Amino acid sequence: MERHWWKESIVYQIYPRSFYDSNGDGIGDINGIIQKLDYLKNLGIDIIWLSPVYQSPNDDNGYDISDYQAILDEFGTMDDWELLLKEIHNRDMKLIMDLVVNHSSDEHKWFVESRKSKDNSYRDYYIWRPGKNGKEPNNWKSTFSGSAWKYDPQTDEYYLHIFSEKQPDLNWENPKLRNEVYNMMKWWLDKGIDGFRMDVINFISKVPELPDAPNPHNEKYVSGSKYFKDGPRIHEFLQEMNREVLSKYNVMTVGEMPGVNVEEAKKYTNPSRNELQMVFQFEHMDLDSGPRGKWDLKPLDLRDLKENISKWQIGLHGIGWNSLYLNNHDQPRMVSRFGNDKEYRVVSAKMLATLLHMLQGTPYIYQGEEIGMTNIQFESIDDYKDIEILNMYKEKVIEGNESHDEVMQAIYVKGRDNARTPFQWNDEKNGGFTTGEPWIKVNPNYKEINAEEAISDPDSIYHYYRELIRLRKNHDIIVYGDYQLLYPDDQDTFCYLRTLNEEKLLVITNFTEDEVTWSKPSDLDFTISNKLIGNYESNESIDLNKITLRPFEAIVYLGK
Repeated sequence: MERHWWKESIVYQIYPRSFYDSNGDGIGDINGIIQKLDYLKNLGIDIIWLSPVYQSPNDDNGYDISDYQAILDEFGTMDDWELLLKEIHNRDMKLIMDLVVNHSSDEHKWFVESRKSKDNSYRDYYIWRPGKNGKEPNNWKSTFSGSAWKYDPQTDEYYLHIFSEKQPDLNWENPKLRNEVYNMMKWWLDKGIDGFRMDVINFISKVPELPDAPNPHNEKYVSGSKYFKDGPRIHEFLQEMNREVLSKYNVMTVGEMPGVNVEEAKKYTNPSRNELQMVFQFEHMDLDSGPRGKWDLKPLDLRDLKENISKWQIGLHGIGWNSLYLNNHDQPRMVSRFGNDKEYRVVSAKMLATLLHMLQGTPYIYQGEEIGMTNIQFESIDDYKDIEILNMYKEKVIEGNESHDEVMQAIYVKGRDNARTPFQWNDEKNGGFTTGEPWIKVNPNYKEINAEEAISDPDSIYHYYRELIRLRKNHDIIVYGDYQLLYPDDQDTFCYLRTLNEEKLLVITNFTEDEVTWSKPSDLDFTISNKLIGNYESNESIDLNKITLRPFEAIVYLGK
């Protein structure tokens, strides 16, 4: 298997608005990130993924970009950003930026021109259609509720917005638009960045006819993803992007791809096809959703998680490369979702980290994960800031007939603001995030859960992450070994074997609050050399024929 620096690296995602505020205005900023770079270096981070800091009206917290080559004032200046890049590189770390080119802001100069007239030279940079019988051009639903079309009276046509109405979709069928995007990418790469995380990049190719989506339940609007996810020209567009831009630089690329399956991901990440290096897939993020989607809560069946992770581990092995994550800026906190954020917060966070970091792929740590930050439960809907949450609440409670309490419960479990509360640096006011009024409330548990406390406690989640990262850098088997799931039907434990040449790695995790007895499969040939890591004090007996696993225990053995 070919070695690459991005396969052997650990990525840390910074959501800048919530990371650290250096000037007291309540909003995290670039200078705040600079002040905390040594914290990340000491953790062992190789690559920082910076969520958008571009000029934006902030309808969707920066994922609605009005100028791709300018920095949003509240984050700082381009000079601040240049210093950030320099300081990251001075610490032998790398920086990847968010590339958001499925859509722009409706305040971007391209769209301002595009909406002026049907014959404007920028008109075809976006997707415009006349209405049908006084209605929208089709029945597609926006990801953020309501129609995916917005009527614009100036030209008596509708424009497509898969996301917010302030995020019109770019028309990738237009070669001029693609060339503009490629030039912008080169501009950033020439500044010295080390790659891109590409937002919903598998949405950029739409079926040209934009037909109505199947609607068996006769709903007003339905998902049109069948016609814009992994669309007809997507591989052509990504190969062109690679040829025109990415192939000219030694960079890392990861594409966020909702709905992508293993077979498509093989195409996207196969080096011989010259597209991308990794994808973010979401299948494992949907396993605790019912038939009505994200807000339809159902308990996670561990067997489903094992089957899904194994499918991706085996499916991409030797062909492409996996991205490893259990939370990010769009997902709830992993210890609250998959672990126990109360009595067993520390051990369950360590267990989940062990499970993830011992897999094949590049691990992504989301800010605060390494200190075990948890979900938030604001009492009032007015305390939430996320457009997805607010639109959903309006649709279901204010305009619909669903109960406030039920909808709030779904928000507590799945809402994106769970991940966006400010980073908890210490036990001072606002968790040390700001001296001002934070843009969104801080989780009140910052008194107990904060970085200062975690760094001072040698048994903390933070120090456990440091050890996981150190092990990954010292053992090729963790990066490159192949994968075999053990006991696929067991509902309590997630165990797997990694193998590289003569070396083997046995990973055992207990996903329950109970003691579980585990024994080595009779057909498994494994002799322990040593215990690599565990989230409890060592078991005295290492008899693989009978191990008593404590609640949320994780153990990793190296052997042959």
